Amino acid sequence: QVQLVESGGGLVQAGGSLRLSCAASGRTFSSYAMGWFRQAPGKEREFVAAINWSGRSTYYADSVKGRFTISRDNAKNTVYLQMNNLKPEDTAVYYCAADRSWPLSINRVSWGQGTQVTVSS
Repeated sequence: QVQLVESGGGLVQAGGSLRLSCAASGRTFSSYAMGWFRQAPGKEREFVAAINWSGRSTYYADSVKGRFTISRDNAKNTVYLQMNNLKPEDTAVYYCAADRSWPLSINRVSWGQGTQVTVSS
């Protein structure tokens, strides 16, 4: 089973940018579809973005389209989430997820421990 470690969260002002990283252990990273989810206080965990094994296919939640970009580097066993034009409503704990199937299923994925993103107004 793949192990995931997120980094890159922090405090940023509205309109700013952050890049999250998720490092995966193991030799089979390129066989996993990867994604990002987030969970705000008092809310359910929700989908943000996903990328397939090769990186050629991606999809996004409507709330982040045009602002967030997911990418991966299979040589570095890492997936990224570039977040631009951040809004206070983007404040949440962001979780990296791995799934052997495509598209991702929240009921099937392996999770990282999460990284906090806080956007001040």
